[in-house]
Amino acid sequence: MKLEITPSGQACGASVRGVDLSKPLSKDAAAAIRAAWLQHQVLAFPDQKLTDDQLEAFTLAFGPFGHDPFIAPIPGHPHIIAVKRKADETSPIFAESWHSDWSFQARPPQGTCLYGITIPPTGGDTLFVNQYLALEKMPAELRQRIVGKRAIHSAKNAYAPTGFYGTGDKGRSMDIRPSEDAQATQTHPIIDKHPETGRECLFGTAGYIIGIEGMEQQEGWDLVSEIYRWQTRPEFQYRHKWQKDMLLMWDNRCTLHMATGGYAGHDRLLHRTTIGAA
Repeated sequence: MKLEITPSGQACGASVRGVDLSKPLSKDAAAAIRAAWLQHQVLAFPDQKLTDDQLEAFTLAFGPFGHDPFIAPIPGHPHIIAVKRKADETSPIFAESWHSDWSFQARPPQGTCLYGITIPPTGGDTLFVNQYLALEKMPAELRQRIVGKRAIHSAKNAYAPTGFYGTGDKGRSMDIRPSEDAQATQTHPIIDKHPETGRECLFGTAGYIIGIEGMEQQEGWDLVSEIYRWQTRPEFQYRHKWQKDMLLMWDNRCTLHMATGGYAGHDRLLHRTTIGAA
């Protein structure tokens, strides 16, 4: 098997052909995909006909399942979440803000897999930002201010009962389960070292980051905001355009991502798994 890898030409991302993901991956095939994943951060596999069982099998070729809190799984598959939106839904777009999946966990997932089932004819792109590149290009003065600092991560602004997806969030087709558990906090280095590539990158962003350890709240938030404005700049971005039967996998350890809208009047459905920390 020889993978056909076509880089996106943007800040990260590549398309991969030459492999049938409905079949079990050999060790060599999994190793080749992982190598491409580590190089490009986001991989798109078009024209893949996958069942939920096959999506799970692909995920397990790269690590254990991650723990997905606050969103109910689909029936019969406790590790698959349905990312869905009905044609007439008027609630805000889910995940339409920059984040790294579940960065508030003690051991966040290394990656995420998302499979396109019902894809609208327009809109619904997913944006990514390369956090290796954001750190590499960061002004020396800003980098010096964050060296050695740890960010405080929490899900409370999203998934606590008073959060964005809390009890006031009505009319949403996704089965989100807000909880007081979202109030918990966890710290991670702002500048982290990728455990496989050894490269330094920024980890996390405003939203799941609510402050900086050892700093007053306003001072810390001002710094978080400054980092945010830098790390999400257009020159660090990749815009992914979806197709039906496309599998996307990305590295949460060195990217941020966000959903976009633009498909009002159309149903959208994708199935998602997370690749847990090794």
